[in-house]
Amino acid sequence: MCRSPLHPFLAALPKCEHHMHLEGSLSPSLLFTLAARNRIPLPTSDPAFASPSALLTRYTSFTSLDDFLHYYFIGMSVLLHAHDFELLAWEYFQRAHADGVVHAEVFFDPQAHTGRGVPYETVVDGFTKACRRAEQELGMTTGLILCFLRHLPATEAERTFELAHQKGHFDEGVLMGVGLDSSEVGFPAGLFEQVYTLGEEKGVRRTAHAGEEGGPESVREALEKLGIERIDHGIRMAGDEALMREVAARGMLVTVCPLSNVRLRCVKHVGELPIREFLQEGVRFSVNSDDPAYFGGYILDNYCAVQEAFDLSVGEWVGIAGNSIGGSWCGEERKGELRGILEEVAGRYGHLE
Repeated sequence: MCRSPLHPFLAALPKCEHHMHLEGSLSPSLLFTLAARNRIPLPTSDPAFASPSALLTRYTSFTSLDDFLHYYFIGMSVLLHAHDFELLAWEYFQRAHADGVVHAEVFFDPQAHTGRGVPYETVVDGFTKACRRAEQELGMTTGLILCFLRHLPATEAERTFELAHQKGHFDEGVLMGVGLDSSEVGFPAGLFEQVYTLGEEKGVRRTAHAGEEGGPESVREALEKLGIERIDHGIRMAGDEALMREVAARGMLVTVCPLSNVRLRCVKHVGELPIREFLQEGVRFSVNSDDPAYFGGYILDNYCAVQEAFDLSVGEWVGIAGNSIGGSWCGEERKGELRGILEEVAGRYGHLE
């Protein structure tokens, strides 16, 4: 809970999460539980795996994105069965719902599982069951975004896309779109131009991580080579005013992840993020949790961190929430429902302006 007098308002805001990796919501406690259940040995040479609390402590000292990814991929090795994936996602949806999330478009990394022998169908089946449960029991709308791992060959991404397409997962609404994640530096977006072209030709929604560790040129390459409709992270484009103006003119949404950027040392503190620059230039953005089990906070924690760093007004937050709704990939009817909730909350807390 933040110290701001706006905290009740921030908690009440209807939130749309666009940048959250389901595998990144694997808490140390669930990791150890699944490792024991599935008889998966954890590294004995790393003292971080002595206990859930030791692992959680290690998560506070990541030195880079690649350092985090090392633990991220070890963690997901405990996920073997459809029920494991369902349990993982269901834990996230419950926590997100408690934070005021009403619509969640969540990432998953099928290649990280198929590469260790877990069938693609197992992964999607488990996550899909959790999505249905969130919609039925929590009233949330959800969507799965299939991410390609950029440190793997682009040909593998193409095979993964074709598998999902052949199963009708894009046409049937099982999957909402595609994304691109993992190590940004050394793996330029242009390597994946062909698979993104395939996606565009088939009418698949497209986003990609860019401008997290890479500079403004990484964002521009993703825009030009991948034809993305949304930018994940995008904080480094603040050094390029022309690029910010272009993104603002296109009405594109940037999915900002404040606590993640601090934990991975992209910035020293939340106050260094280009929140004010984005607001001034008209760049639309949402606030997200990225990999909350690893980065010390879910979505409300990120809202609070932004508020404590920038002291935004009720009106500015209403604008951010409105742009989050508008930049979502759900249908217009659902967006209308969410705007109605936002209008009610704004009216209830308008006196704090």
